[in-house]
Amino acid sequence: MRLLERDDTGDFHLKDLPSNAIPPYAILSHTWGDEEVLFKDLVDGTGRKNAGYAKVQFCGDQAWRDGLKHFWIDTCCIDKSDAVELQHALNSMFQWYRNATKCYVYLTDVSTRKWDADGNSGWELAFRTCRWFTRGWTLQELIAPTIVEFFSKECERLGDKKSLEREIHDITGIPLKALQGRPLSDFSIAERMAWIEKRDTKFEEDKAYSLFGIFDVHIPVIYGEGKQKALKRLRDKIREDYLCLAKLWSADPRDPHHEKERIELAKGGLLADAYRWVFDNPEFRQWRHNSENRLLWIKGDPGKGKTMLLCGIIDELEQPITASGGNLAYFFCQATDSRINSAIAVLRGLIYLLARRQPGLLLYLPENTYASDDAMAWVVLSKVLRRMLEDPDLKETYLVIDALDECVIDLPKLLDFVVISPGRVKWLLSSRNEVLIEEKLKPDVGRTRLSLELKANAMQVSHAIDAYIDGKLSGLASLQDDTSLKNQVRDILHQKANGTFLWVALVIQELSEDDVESWHALQIVEEVPSGLDRMYDRMLNEISRYKRDSEFCRRILLVATVAYRPLYLDEIGSLSELPEQIVGSTENIRKVVAKCGSFLTIREDKIYLIHQSAKDYLSASALIFPHGAPIAHRDICARSLELMLQKLRRDMYGLVTPGFPIDQARTPEPDPLVTIRYSCVFWVDHLRDSITDKDTPQRNTLDAVQTFLELKYLYWLEALSLLRAISEVSLP
Repeated sequence: MRLLERDDTGDFHLKDLPSNAIPPYAILSHTWGDEEVLFKDLVDGTGRKNAGYAKVQFCGDQAWRDGLKHFWIDTCCIDKSDAVELQHALNSMFQWYRNATKCYVYLTDVSTRKWDADGNSGWELAFRTCRWFTRGWTLQELIAPTIVEFFSKECERLGDKKSLEREIHDITGIPLKALQGRPLSDFSIAERMAWIEKRDTKFEEDKAYSLFGIFDVHIPVIYGEGKQKALKRLRDKIREDYLCLAKLWSADPRDPHHEKERIELAKGGLLADAYRWVFDNPEFRQWRHNSENRLLWIKGDPGKGKTMLLCGIIDELEQPITASGGNLAYFFCQATDSRINSAIAVLRGLIYLLARRQPGLLLYLPENTYASDDAMAWVVLSKVLRRMLEDPDLKETYLVIDALDECVIDLPKLLDFVVISPGRVKWLLSSRNEVLIEEKLKPDVGRTRLSLELKANAMQVSHAIDAYIDGKLSGLASLQDDTSLKNQVRDILHQKANGTFLWVALVIQELSEDDVESWHALQIVEEVPSGLDRMYDRMLNEISRYKRDSEFCRRILLVATVAYRPLYLDEIGSLSELPEQIVGSTENIRKVVAKCGSFLTIREDKIYLIHQSAKDYLSASALIFPHGAPIAHRDICARSLELMLQKLRRDMYGLVTPGFPIDQARTPEPDPLVTIRYSCVFWVDHLRDSITDKDTPQRNTLDAVQTFLELKYLYWLEALSLLRAISEVSLP
């Protein structure tokens, strides 16, 4: 990179520097005039004669006042007569602006010396209509740097990107989150393309070339090809990169970003006071700020708030890491969902987010990366991620994995991968206290691996729970008019919580029910027992005391507990063998699920167990599993076969023509597969788990399987194709 260096006398000269020795520098953003100072002018010593020299002087002086000796200006720091250097500069421009300590925007058509009729400075109106907001290259110059300061033509500071963000949003239409440093990959291709539509460039091809950094793609620069050809090549390159991501996505359609949002919503939202304590923790600070400490393991008992703690850490780290050009990728394991409870799923999720954040890493994705959980998937995916993490151009990278104990398939492989991964990557992990994880992640001699135990930080966790209780009670309408009652309820919750966020959440959920009045609140918190298991006992006893529907609830809880993924309402109604009068109405199914108490929660018609500890409790309950889990799997397998025999037929989606392209098939309304989607994909898994080491399948089960395969095998394969689920199935 070539920079200008200012000395104590105010003079400056060009200085070529290797990429690994770039000092802090300022950077100028401006609109070109007729007499700019070019690279040749500085080399020849003739630049002072040009009108544009005032910009160079301004940038150097302002940088000096800000404690920076070096600065960069596009007019004179690039030798545009050198085609190779020009290509390199255009490819690097976004990163150069992003890495700048400060970016100064010099607005030649905005003056602070003009006044309106009322005697007020008129620069605000001029700012809204200034030429800078209409130019193509200034788009990335606005978005890339963390600090962007605006100056009038008199060199007077007008404000910065943060203080003027509302005005900039109104002028440009760029979302506030993009101006605030949100990763650009979070915005759609069409949305980012729209940001350039009303901007112009001197050379028409620059309409495409100025978007290199916005999409993190690069194509050869060919001036003279015309705008349309340049844009077509750019779109083709973007499409190529996103096709790779789409294939990776289709192999496992659980975007970790969306999963994080779902978790936060299901748990009632993040409260900053409930997680901020961790940023003052010595182990956390050492991990965050010491390059030698590359792994931090947060461990604690069930329900202690580990997942929400990590959500809060991710939110706090994302802005500074993204603003500095770094990567933050994360994954939330969930034992109750077979799509996100394996080491392969973890790797795929991390690869997906890394490739979204830094598309240049897509080159490591071979075609067979997209295979599902076949025998080679771990080998392929681990090699891909290792190569990504070893890439010499990899930016600062943080990788977060929550609930390692819920990675039920190939956890030892995942732990080994983490421990031996490249040292410049930071890992943040969480789990319960489990022997296998402890053995793999225990602090080493060099303390490159650290651990943070919630039990050892009981006081901080207790304060966090107090803040959580206060925040939740403030939102309860039934307590708003009685401060004394609210204080009594709060004090009892503080006393009984015992450091368990989940316990508090369950009590708050009961207090939030529609039929709970203010005079019920004190009785509820006094009667509710401390501890998760005792709380679960109480919830299950209440269900079993129902005069009606208790058996329906038992069936639903059984099916939800052994299911390999969260079920939709229509699916669980059929699999639980509820009466036709209930199954025929989604709302009726919803009512029965609601009677299952706080064990289950419904989001977008999908049913989730509230926590892994709830699954553990229900799995051990003789009331829910009177004959054991294998019999439950056998019954679900049999019910699935029965449903598929009833529903499957030729050409379910009315495509008519054999060989119809599957990517063009549209799901009809209503979907004839809606009640058997789960059965089509997972009946074989239930058959497998119904067989114990001492057992063989019962004759009637084998007969049912044989009948199904003889009558419906081809229709089943067709249904799997329509569901895009062929790769998910263990074929018999």
